[in-house]
Amino acid sequence: MKILITGGAGFIGSHLADALVGRAHEVVIYDNLDPQVHPGSKHPAYLNKKARFVRGDVLDYAKLKKALESADIVFHLAAKVGVGQSQYEIKEYSDVNIGGTANLLDIIVNSGHRPKKLLVAGSMSSYGEGLYACKKCGRLKPDLRAEKLMKSGRWEPLCPRCGAELNGLPTPETTPLDCNSIYALTKKAQEEMSLVIGRTYKIPTTVMRFFNVYGPRQSLSNPYTGVAAIFMSRIKNANRPVIYEDGLQSRDFIYVGDIVKGLILAMNKKSADYEVFNLGAGRPVAIKAVADIIAGIYGKDIRPDVTGRYRKGDVRHCFADISKARRALGFKPSTDFASGMRLLCAWAYGEKAMDKYALAARELKEKGLA
Repeated sequence: MKILITGGAGFIGSHLADALVGRAHEVVIYDNLDPQVHPGSKHPAYLNKKARFVRGDVLDYAKLKKALESADIVFHLAAKVGVGQSQYEIKEYSDVNIGGTANLLDIIVNSGHRPKKLLVAGSMSSYGEGLYACKKCGRLKPDLRAEKLMKSGRWEPLCPRCGAELNGLPTPETTPLDCNSIYALTKKAQEEMSLVIGRTYKIPTTVMRFFNVYGPRQSLSNPYTGVAAIFMSRIKNANRPVIYEDGLQSRDFIYVGDIVKGLILAMNKKSADYEVFNLGAGRPVAIKAVADIIAGIYGKDIRPDVTGRYRKGDVRHCFADISKARRALGFKPSTDFASGMRLLCAWAYGEKAMDKYALAARELKEKGLA
């Protein structure tokens, strides 16, 4: 089949391209080589030589239309990524994530050629806080934590009914979306726009909500990327990773190879049509543990700087309930966190990593977000 991957030169897209080429598909990679992700906008050496690369922006309607002309399957991964940055680069995130998706869907509806399937990357950030349990009041989804509590060093969310501390639970797809950043809102818009058009025009459409993806090819010089890559760039440069709150806030980390497996399963299964799936490992990992594991793998005695400060809009715990993907797709992550981190560190050992954390932190502080 002929398959188009928007954002296909990126971290996840390039691994997906490799897997699809390996299955004898004809792959077109469409990417604008954003310099924040690809320093100097250089063509990545890792791009699969058997895939056709088209340098183009999702905001370029004519070029995107040409790339879509004969695609049987479309993976829409192109997006501007970064929760904190989205809170002050509002137009940029909205233009790329919402406007680019609008272009894609408009072309699909009006060009005369419709793909057999559309798969769209959603984000766990659209949930806001995850699902929790109160010993007295049962399962519930709290609002964002009040700043006055965080200023006093009380980090765990409180039950809105009885005031008790809550315990995190796996978050299923039925959990209400409660966006707390422009990035999260744009990802929510992407998935809802795609599903509306898919259902209207009977184009099988699937949304995969990615949790915290990590692995080789992650941009080590992008200070707005995933926390694992940010910590790695700090440690490689002999700097202490900086952690907000007490370091016990948790996320769900999934290895990039498992994300690719989930995407291909969804592409091939009719049970995925018009559905939304979580793609995560299904297990929480404390943020402080991520820094400790990376330092241990590199054999460096670098302890994280746990600041006790906080960032506006940060959630405390969110990890995936993947039972729906397991049941409908046969999805089962196969790479545990420690093994995946060793693979990431082995790849990163010879990679250049510019530590730009201070720049990003200064911008957040200047905008009143940290």
